[in-house]
Amino acid sequence: MSIDENVQVVREFFAALGRGDIQNLRTLSAEDIEWVIPGEGWPLAGTHRGHVGLTDLLQKQSESMETSVMEFHEFIAQGDRVLVVGFAKGSIKATNRTWEDNWVFAITLQQDKVTNIREYIDTQALSQAAEPR
Repeated sequence: MSIDENVQVVREFFAALGRGDIQNLRTLSAEDIEWVIPGEGWPLAGTHRGHVGLTDLLQKQSESMETSVMEFHEFIAQGDRVLVVGFAKGSIKATNRTWEDNWVFAITLQQDKVTNIREYIDTQALSQAAEPR
C-alpha cells in the first residue's frame, strides 16, 4: 500500500468513527486490531482487542463521554504508519465535567487494514474530568 492509500484508510476510519458506523470500522480494521488508550481513572483507558473490543470501546465511549469538537490537524505517514495530530474537547457524562485534549494517534496498517492504534493524550485532563467533585 502506498503512503497516500494508508492516509486515506485512516481518514475513512475516523470518518466511520465519527458516524458511529461499526460495520465500516470492522471492514477497515484487522480482526485482531489492538487499540491502546493510556491512563487510569477515566472510562476509556485500557487495551481493547479485536472487533469485539472495538465495539465495546465505542459503546463505552457513547455511554460515558460526549465529544463536542474533534479536529484533525495533520496526517503524517511513513511506511505502514500514520500519525494523526489533533485536538478534541468534550465532557464526561457522569460528572458533567469538561476536558480538552491535544492528541496524537499512532496508527499501524497492514494489507489495507488498521491493525494498531496507540493514543498519546492528556490523560490527566481526562481523569480529572471523570473524577466526581
